[in-house]
Amino acid sequence: MAAARPLSMTAQTAWQDLVRLLRESAVAGLRGTPKRKSVRGRDYWFDQYRVGEKVIEKYIGEDDPALRDRMERLRELRGAARDRERQQARLVRLLRAEGLLMPDLATGQLLTAMSRAGTFRLGGTLVGTQAFRHFEGLLGIGFGLDASAQTDDLDIASFERLSVALSEAGEGVDPGMSDLLGDLEFEALPSLERGRVWRWRQTRQQTLVEFLTPSFEADEGLRDLPALGVSAQSLHFLNYLIAGPVQVPVLYRSGALIQVPRPERYAMHKLIVAERRRDGVEAAKARKDRAQAELLIAHFAETDPFLLAETFEDAVARGRSWRTKIETSLARMPAAAAALDRSRTEAG
Repeated sequence: MAAARPLSMTAQTAWQDLVRLLRESAVAGLRGTPKRKSVRGRDYWFDQYRVGEKVIEKYIGEDDPALRDRMERLRELRGAARDRERQQARLVRLLRAEGLLMPDLATGQLLTAMSRAGTFRLGGTLVGTQAFRHFEGLLGIGFGLDASAQTDDLDIASFERLSVALSEAGEGVDPGMSDLLGDLEFEALPSLERGRVWRWRQTRQQTLVEFLTPSFEADEGLRDLPALGVSAQSLHFLNYLIAGPVQVPVLYRSGALIQVPRPERYAMHKLIVAERRRDGVEAAKARKDRAQAELLIAHFAETDPFLLAETFEDAVARGRSWRTKIETSLARMPAAAAALDRSRTEAG
């Protein structure tokens, strides 16, 4: 695979500015007054407003210094909304001109609509190659077409327990996921379990949307994600991938914030997934999994060997099945295995 190219300082700065502006826009769009509440020893922010006699609380996010600062500057941020949107659109154009990957029309529309509906705010995380394509600005590198070829599949993953808890607190995507996808000409695909829909196909472009969730049981059956209003296919090892996701911008129109996995976790997860796909019709996907993992491992071996070594040790320590799959994948990838060995030696 061709090596990734470093992004210019202009592109890296523009990407960081776009993320900052989109986060400010998310705060400026709050309907009421932000309130901080402690739940089970952790602090969270909610948008609190009144509808008639009823007080509504909408989840914003977990407290941290950056979010707290935006809450305190809410009035200022609301006053600059129009100018901020123009700046966002200008930065999106600049990043495209710098060569960062952009979504096709259908994907840009879908991710933006999902972002506005609250999909990512309510725990949804974009996974798979569509997520990989959004690592460029996060890592400060550009990908070649062989590593990041556009795919018609779009996978959204979320934790079942989080989705249930948010739903019980009155949270949910707005509009509902079925309505949102229907407006974009998606049709629900039949499921083996009646009444549980987890896949949609777009009629005009064949784009496939699937919802996933981690499996903590022996089986990998369907589960419900009530905050997103969908069912989901549960998968082993997925909990590792979507823990602690990060926000990145979609380079479409004036931008939108989505969540993707941490790239170092993505690399380890791809080593596992490649072994699950190595036979039959899935073999081509396994080759792409290994290629993406190899690119990320090479990047971290050069830029942050300590993080790479720590992530590897964490993954293989989770059980014999984890270690076996990762080490079997690496046996097919001598360059990646050597880069990991150097990183572990350097990290001590």
